[in-house]
Amino acid sequence: MLVSFASYHLWLDWRDFKDWLACQFIDYEPGIHISQVQMQSGLTGINTLRIYNPIKQGFDQDPEGAFIREWVPELRHLPDDLIHEPWKLPASEQSRTGCQLGQDYPYPIVDHKEAVKYARARFSELRKTDPYWDSARDVLRKHGSRKSQESRNRPKRPRKRSDGQTELPLASE
Repeated sequence: MLVSFASYHLWLDWRDFKDWLACQFIDYEPGIHISQVQMQSGLTGINTLRIYNPIKQGFDQDPEGAFIREWVPELRHLPDDLIHEPWKLPASEQSRTGCQLGQDYPYPIVDHKEAVKYARARFSELRKTDPYWDSARDVLRKHGSRKSQESRNRPKRPRKRSDGQTELPLASE
């Protein structure tokens, strides 16, 4: 979600934050993480854009705001229904909760709906160009599956085990 926000809401170049992000991981592996940052930033041309809504993700993943209450003490006393949208806190409640917007906690730096609208429009225009599709084909040719579509959908043959029994592959194999 962090990469999505940085890329589609703030329009930061993935190369500008990849190293900082790498330092945040305890299991950083360049071969995995760099390609994931590129994919999440919409650079591969072969994946669906993943523009996450940080507010929705907050409510879905942490409805009571336990993480926010732990790590953002300014918001600790906000009610659950506003913990992921503190800018909606009425002025009358700000002093009671100890969170004066613009003073104790900043106003939003970007409007999610406008950012998503802009990102989708930009990528829609980009996807109408030949260089975009040329690049996407190159990525797919280099990194995509080598199996044909037909062979990926073909059921696997039962295998004979060394004891003569037939082994049927599970559906997930």
